[in-house]
Amino acid sequence: MRLSRAVLTAAVVSLTAAGLPASATAATAAPERSVTDVVPAPVAAKADPRGDFRLTASTVITADSGAGQVADYLRGLLRPATGYPLPVVPHADGLPAISLKLGPDSRIGTEGYQLKVARNGVTLKANTADGLFEGVQSLRQLLPSAIDAQRVQHRTWTVAGGTILDYPRFAERGAMLDVARHFFKPDQVKRYIDQIAQYKVNTLHLHLADDQGWRIEIKSWPKLATVGGRTAVDGDPGGYYTQAQYQDIVAYAASRHITVIPEIDMPGHTNAAQSTYAELNCDGKAVPPRTDTEVGYSSLCISSPITYKFVEDVVRELAALTPGPYLHIGGDEAHSTPPADYLTFERKVQPIVAKYGKKVTGWHEIAKSVPPVSAVPQYWDFGGDNPDVAAAAARGNKILMSPANFAYLDMKYTPQTPLGQDWAALIEVRDGYNWDPASLVNGVGESQIAGVEAPLWTETIRTSDDIEYMAFPRLPGIAEIGWSPKSTHNWDAYRARLAKQSPRWVVQGIDFYRSPQVDWK
Repeated sequence: MRLSRAVLTAAVVSLTAAGLPASATAATAAPERSVTDVVPAPVAAKADPRGDFRLTASTVITADSGAGQVADYLRGLLRPATGYPLPVVPHADGLPAISLKLGPDSRIGTEGYQLKVARNGVTLKANTADGLFEGVQSLRQLLPSAIDAQRVQHRTWTVAGGTILDYPRFAERGAMLDVARHFFKPDQVKRYIDQIAQYKVNTLHLHLADDQGWRIEIKSWPKLATVGGRTAVDGDPGGYYTQAQYQDIVAYAASRHITVIPEIDMPGHTNAAQSTYAELNCDGKAVPPRTDTEVGYSSLCISSPITYKFVEDVVRELAALTPGPYLHIGGDEAHSTPPADYLTFERKVQPIVAKYGKKVTGWHEIAKSVPPVSAVPQYWDFGGDNPDVAAAAARGNKILMSPANFAYLDMKYTPQTPLGQDWAALIEVRDGYNWDPASLVNGVGESQIAGVEAPLWTETIRTSDDIEYMAFPRLPGIAEIGWSPKSTHNWDAYRARLAKQSPRWVVQGIDFYRSPQVDWK
């Protein structure tokens, strides 16, 4: 115990030097939040006010083999505000510890976890590193909001006591960022990755190409990025990711246990490519660049062999850069592509994706082509009847739910919202929360759903502040729909828990919309 006593003495010295009396270490501040306040709501949570744990300079983090990356991530979260060393060690040796453990538990699957906070330590158990990571997101919510500060805060760090048992309702909880209408630099994308990871989002869908800009370097068609990437909506500055930058984003997302799904929209939404390479047009003439926000006017030349060489080159290079299992091939709003040509295109392109070891995902229009059962149509319409989607679900395809009138983060909150659009709906916080994926589309039930995704289209979005204002506070609600049991879905309970998130966002510098529907703390 000599090491423990020495470290504890150092903690007292540190606190005294900071202007706090040593007796402050004996005081326990009341937690800001309880285990029952976590967002998304856990499967089961039981508070224990007598089990509060105090994080001190003597606390260590222990990690089983295979848990080291998550332990390092947790240490990185806790050190800036506390100033504590928080070493990651194999064994606590009598020191107060946050312990990350891997072990079999048939109840919690691949992303579930158990969390126990007691006076003598914190124990987080999961079957996988993914589960530990999601458990860390709950654990960090049990600390004071000041834990997210980037400078040392001299205060008592109390972790709310209690137990949580938790696992997701759906396997995929996604966010989409449109970087084609307006370009966002790698650091801005990483900032969004960190923000969405807090709410157990595990997929980032990057919309990399559209009429207004092409955002990914393709070495076999180099002008796609250098020329097609120059433009953006309203003539704003464009940009693109080099392949190295894209791989860095993918790796950063993976460090937050998020899988990147890249999208190249086709056969429509292709004006940026067609204005760059004349041969992609049936008449061999390049079309003018477009920076307006109209949709549905562009189409690749379905009868041309060059089109499929182009598609294969893009798919081949993007697949090699993307370790995740899916490539998104768009397929929406192809109004200028005759229906027969659309089916021809899809039936030629989908096998190309498979050739390079990836599964197809695309907007729900691809369901018309009877894709392989491994394909995931992404539903973006308003709910109700959709025979093609229902038929795909009946054949075995999982459907990803992104209804525009509930889940599109670019929709205005109210008519007065300074950003966004309103063609699908006005989506206040309650509207974005009060829907159920399993009753949205007739004929598509719980077992046929892959998950949910919150798209953020960027026709009017130019800055990280803009992203945050439209995503928060709606994104946590959609994440809860994807993660939490249906039985926990209750607006009044949710709005109370959501209100307690706002001090964290303030510390993190998130520019969120203070909806009058929520009594913010």
